[in-house]
Amino acid sequence: MPKIQDNGLTARQVQDFIDTGFVKIENAFSADLARQCRDELWREIGLSPDEPEGWRDPVIRVGFMSTPPFIEAANTPLLHKAYDQLAGEGRWLQPKGLGTFPIRFPSPDAPGDDGWHVDMSFGDSPDFMEWRVNVKSSGRALLMLFLFSDIGTDDAPTRIRKGSHLTIARELLPFGERGATLRQLSADGYASTEDCAVELATGAAGSVYLCHPFLVHAAQPHRGKEPRFMAQPPLLPKAEFDPALPPSPVQIAIRRACGLKF
Repeated sequence: MPKIQDNGLTARQVQDFIDTGFVKIENAFSADLARQCRDELWREIGLSPDEPEGWRDPVIRVGFMSTPPFIEAANTPLLHKAYDQLAGEGRWLQPKGLGTFPIRFPSPDAPGDDGWHVDMSFGDSPDFMEWRVNVKSSGRALLMLFLFSDIGTDDAPTRIRKGSHLTIARELLPFGERGATLRQLSADGYASTEDCAVELATGAAGSVYLCHPFLVHAAQPHRGKEPRFMAQPPLLPKAEFDPALPPSPVQIAIRRACGLKF
């Protein structure tokens, strides 16, 4: 996996994002900042890294953290440059924190949340299965995975179906601006993306995966030794799609998948 350069993504990396649906940024924020965030999350869940006897659940979720270390991690100059390059310069809202955090612990038990899915982007129904995503990706500029601990292949790394965003874009097109619900989109278990190669979101603490909003991904059980700390926030757009602006790489991928001009 090529590394991001200090001056931003290379043209090849932007093209890889369009083709595969994601790019990995190593050292997007410092290891020390990752440690500060982990320390806060340990306090938030009332557990200790030195008392594994308390790690009884396979996953504990924390909603949102908006203290200075999390704000700083989400807003490094390197990430701001990459947001511009993928979502469109100035077309995204500066994160005011990070969340959600599915903190995963070594466990023989199934986590119960490891199915393949696409993150929904808008809705107001109390039934989350009725939340929606549309072909314009209203309400979401990027899906992001922030690694706050070192994550190896046994440490429950997120599974990513490479190129699945293109299939999902084509499937969303007939639903128009209203979009499809999670119930509609997941009815067949995302069978149309089963043949996609799978990438594991591994890396050192401080790594960030910037993903296309339509990327199909999944959790998995933790078979390692140390808890896994990760955030999976959206990058929010400033406004709806504007056809007067040049298409961003996120939009280029959608248009190419649907056979539309760009």
